[in-house]
Amino acid sequence: MRLIVDSGSTKTDWICINDNGKTLFDTQTKGLNPQVLTEQIIEERVINNYDLYQNRKKISHLHFYGAGCGTELPRQLIKKVFEKIFINSALDIKEDTYAAVYATCEFGQKSITSILGTGSNCTYFDGKNIIQKVDSLGYVIMDDASGNYFGKQLIRDYYFNKMPLSVQKLMSESFDMKSNTIKDNIYKRENPNTYLAKFGRFVIDNKDEAYFKKLIKKGFNLFITNQIEQFSDCKSVPLHFIGSIAFYLKDELKEILISKDMRIGRVLRKPIDGLVSHHIKRV
Repeated sequence: MRLIVDSGSTKTDWICINDNGKTLFDTQTKGLNPQVLTEQIIEERVINNYDLYQNRKKISHLHFYGAGCGTELPRQLIKKVFEKIFINSALDIKEDTYAAVYATCEFGQKSITSILGTGSNCTYFDGKNIIQKVDSLGYVIMDDASGNYFGKQLIRDYYFNKMPLSVQKLMSESFDMKSNTIKDNIYKRENPNTYLAKFGRFVIDNKDEAYFKKLIKKGFNLFITNQIEQFSDCKSVPLHFIGSIAFYLKDELKEILISKDMRIGRVLRKPIDGLVSHHIKRV
């Protein structure tokens, strides 16, 4: 039995297949980002899932692709937790950019795949190998055009009185905008990036309003400048995207890319189905 796992900061998709590629079960847990969660919390989120706990000793291979796994220490944390749970399994732990590439790219074809979800990232695929120009430093410093990026911008504009009164009123009706609530979620509770990303849905739902159009355009332009344009042939290869921000704001993203003579490729909300196909071909 093989477990294929796509883990973001918000949620984690798990699909178990046999050696013939047949799905045995699929399930979902909360996100398992090791950059913002402790070992104990990650372990609890896994073992509290019925399907995973019941089948933990039957798993022979576990392919984990996770947000926050771009450096060695977070990968080791995930490995440490999984070794205690999936005691008979070989572990393959990679960052989530690999999942995005495997779900969108054709082997032998050059392309660029970006993640625009709770967080954001960008990877070049030369047809065989994955190349990154920027090491992600997470939601505090980077993550342009992500859900948590838009959350930060909205909260800042709200408190600095940089948004129309109508938008300010709508935010106060939609969210608890008391300063103590915001500070508690950002500085004291787990998953502050996920809390910020909840405001991303608000941006999507109001994307036709002038204030939000400007906000979306600014975020996408920052991401393109800081990430995609790191690669010299970004105007000649297809640009694929994974994540809810890219998926639900596809038209806005496409318009900006066209204005920069760039070519949009596949846009998927989440990569898990493409990941399963990738691994079935290699069973």
